[in-house]
Amino acid sequence: MNNMVIPIIPQGASKQRKREAPKGRRVDPVALVEVQGLLGDASRQADLLIEHLHKIQDRFGSLSAAHLAALAQEMRLAQAEVYEVATFYHHFDIVMEGDNAPAALTVRVCDGLSCEMAGAQDMLAKLPALLGREVRVIAAPCIGRCEQAPAVVVGQFPVTQASCESVAVAVSAKQLTDTSTVEVDYAAYQAAGGYAALQACMSGARDLEATIKTMEDSGLRGLGGAGFPTGRKWRLVRAEAGPRLMAVNIDEGEPGTFKDRYYLERDPHRFLEGMLIAAWAAGVSAIYIYLRDEYHGCRAILEAELAKLQAAPPIADMPEIFLRRGAGAYICGEESAMIESIEGKRGMPRLRPPYVAQVGLFGRPTLEHNFETLYWVRDILERGAAWMSDQGRNGRKGVRSFSVSGRVKNPGVKLAPAGITVQELIDEYCGGMADGHQFYAYLPGGASGGILPATMNNIPLDFDTLQPYGCFIGSAAVIVLSTQDTAVNAARNMMAFFKHESCGQCTPCRVGTAKAAALIDQPQWDLPLLADLSLVMRDASICGLGQAAPNPVDCVVKYFPHELAR
Repeated sequence: MNNMVIPIIPQGASKQRKREAPKGRRVDPVALVEVQGLLGDASRQADLLIEHLHKIQDRFGSLSAAHLAALAQEMRLAQAEVYEVATFYHHFDIVMEGDNAPAALTVRVCDGLSCEMAGAQDMLAKLPALLGREVRVIAAPCIGRCEQAPAVVVGQFPVTQASCESVAVAVSAKQLTDTSTVEVDYAAYQAAGGYAALQACMSGARDLEATIKTMEDSGLRGLGGAGFPTGRKWRLVRAEAGPRLMAVNIDEGEPGTFKDRYYLERDPHRFLEGMLIAAWAAGVSAIYIYLRDEYHGCRAILEAELAKLQAAPPIADMPEIFLRRGAGAYICGEESAMIESIEGKRGMPRLRPPYVAQVGLFGRPTLEHNFETLYWVRDILERGAAWMSDQGRNGRKGVRSFSVSGRVKNPGVKLAPAGITVQELIDEYCGGMADGHQFYAYLPGGASGGILPATMNNIPLDFDTLQPYGCFIGSAAVIVLSTQDTAVNAARNMMAFFKHESCGQCTPCRVGTAKAAALIDQPQWDLPLLADLSLVMRDASICGLGQAAPNPVDCVVKYFPHELAR
């Protein structure tokens, strides 16, 4: 057969230019040197990505495309991986080629519900003209200072009970750093008997089984919102094969919550001792503390006190302790999203099972705890289980740290019996309502805990008592509204927050929060459509954010129909 032979030798020169460099963004040599200088001899391991992004943001005020590319090369990560993490978190400012960098100074005005009621929107309207073009003024989600509303952050300096004038003074004086100091430092804590309980555990003077049994008998439950029994959690993690890790959640981003910050500023070693006792009980080899980025003063306190603790450890073979910095993402308060963030990734919740107690941080069994849960461990072991379980009202057991804000005379953290009613809390612990205000409604569990009218002021505030009413206590953040406020506006504020903070991983939450925010912003609410939307979000969202986001809206429809009829 006569087959044509196709020649494989090129006929003439090719018109295609030979690539002179790898495909993609080139690494700028100057940016690379700057990044290397910032990182110094710090490890380049992948889980430190967010820590290294903070170093660049803090130094240059933003993250340029050149610095992102240089960081990717230095850490041997894909540029896309670095970019997707940097763009996920609110506190990183990305500046691409041709874009203008943000102003050298950023002023964040909290627009959470408590701050909104205290006049935050008025400041947001006036501050840009007052401060000038060299200062960027932006709205920020809750910054954990609800009892000091309205709260503003100038750089990293918190201005509490702020006014336009006090913010302008801070800007003019270049007060940019949080200079908070701790009330009880390492030396003072040890002098008052601190770490004796931990030493008793490590020496064998305190039996492991008896310690766990004491925690179980005390009835202490997770105080970050989930309410899982503490002693049982220690048993579950200890039963898993080692090595085991521990992750401590101090990312209290729920609007209305500030109790962890309050205790951390005053007595951090009480928490640290409880943390080390929990690590001993569960057989943990390393501990990661995740602190929200808004708490700049708390971070300085923890860094200083951890350095003292590690320089003169109270016990031998103390677990390694790592402090990790959040970057402005409410979703990282969810335990698996927090673990993803500690690993240097976007803070997106994981599907479960497996649970973090089985497969958690770096794929290892992980004991996850909220700050306040660990804060009470020493007291329970020293005073006995009955000290905790014998307290309470209305048939409930224990104590609760209520973060109270809004229209009360004396807002703040109130240590009160579990099961106290909101009316008792206002009258006995807050000095009553603020002058000129009459009790109208309250949020018993922060943004996601729902809204109840003042006529329902006799419900015990505790785990499992509010669910029949479509609410829950969560982290015990109580926001009090007066007759000068409306539940409709509170729901709008909450839903705008959820829309802003949705991680975007699942459609029911990503689209549902945006759709719900648009629907309730209308003068007339489409109630059948909102009901359908609520059902889908509750049933199909991956995590608690989407599942609980409809609570404020559903409560308005159920308990405040008179507002919708206006």
